[in-house]
This record gives sequence, C-alpha cells and structure tokens, in this order.
Amino acid sequence: MLRLLRDPQRDLNSPSDEPAPTRGRDPLHSLVNKALRGDRKAERTLLVAVGPAVLGVVRRVLGIRCLDIDDVCQEASISLLAALPTFRAECTVQYFACRVALLTALAARRRRDVQLPASEDESEDIEDGAPSPPDLIDAARRRASLRELLARLPLSQAEVLALHIVLGHSVEETSAMIGTPVNTVRSRLRRSLANLRQELSRNSRLREVIGEGHERHV
Repeated sequence: MLRLLRDPQRDLNSPSDEPAPTRGRDPLHSLVNKALRGDRKAERTLLVAVGPAVLGVVRRVLGIRCLDIDDVCQEASISLLAALPTFRAECTVQYFACRVALLTALAARRRRDVQLPASEDESEDIEDGAPSPPDLIDAARRRASLRELLARLPLSQAEVLALHIVLGHSVEETSAMIGTPVNTVRSRLRRSLANLRQELSRNSRLREVIGEGHERHV
C-alpha cells in the first residue's frame, strides 16, 4: 500500500496476466436463477456457499475484533439477495457477493453504527493468546489506520481501492466486479491514492503510524 502511495503508477498501467472473473462454469449461477424465481432453499444454499467469503470481506473492512461483525454479515446477506436482480454474470457469483459485502461494511463503518474495539489501533488483528511483539502491534495499527482512511474517501474511490489493495483483486477483476471499464477503475485508483497522500500530509498521527520506514509490513 505504501509503495502505491509513493508511486501511483505502480500496478495500475500494466495489464494483469490473470483474466477477469466471468460466469463460465460458476456452480453458483444456477442457485441465483432459482433464488430469483423465489426458491427459498436456493437462497439459503447460496448464502451458505458465499458466507465464508462475505465474512472475510467484512472482517478485513471492520477488523476482526469489531463487535458487530455478525450483524454486518447478516445485513450483507440481505443486501445480496436484494441485489440479485442486478447481477449480470460479468463476474462470478462469489465476487458479486464480496462486492455487496464490501459496500455494506464500508457503509456501516461510515455510519459509525458498528462497535469498533476501543484499542483497535493496537490489537484488533492480534488473536487472543498470540505473541504480540512490537512489529505485530505496528502492523495492526497500520491496518486500522488504512481502514480509517478508506472511510474518508468518496465511496466509489474507497470501493475500488479496497477491492484492489485490501482484498487483492487485479484491476481487471475489480472492473468486472463493479461493472465499470478498466480505465475508469485505474482513474479512481489514482484519485483515491492522491487523496490518501493529501490526508497523510495533513494528519500527523496517521503519517506517524503508516509513514516512512514501514514498507515491509504493508
């Protein structure tokens, strides 16, 4: 992440060798069709199938110690079912579910109606009983600070940045997931990184946490 903040062209201009996710042999697509016809069993099966991926996205956005992860996952599941009529099979069903989960979690964090841990900046990503050396604590602080920065970006920019940087999807995958041209995704990524650099220049606390000298941890 810090390398991208310093070099906004990195990884944005060169196309990925990995193709964008498409419908293909997606086994979940038949469940979507059945759910759209009102099949409640198919709805439940679909939610169970994408549940681990949805949970993973929500945890990445809110932090694993957030007290409302289950509630946000439930909200994401409801939103996914409501969004199924808009699914155009331009990506896999699981990717579509991850996008819905991401938007749901970002919205919850922006509303601040989730109970974030009091010591989020120090220990949210360190499991109970695990060793907590200074470098592990520093890494947790940086992840929490990056989530804080995401909440300050315009939603369209936060979405592509989270998909590409936080969740690790290629530019092409991100384009397919949100149904937006690749060049538009790259443009939003550049604007989001520029906004983050400006925020870091104004905020000494965040600059100290994820500033110079920490590239190896991000």
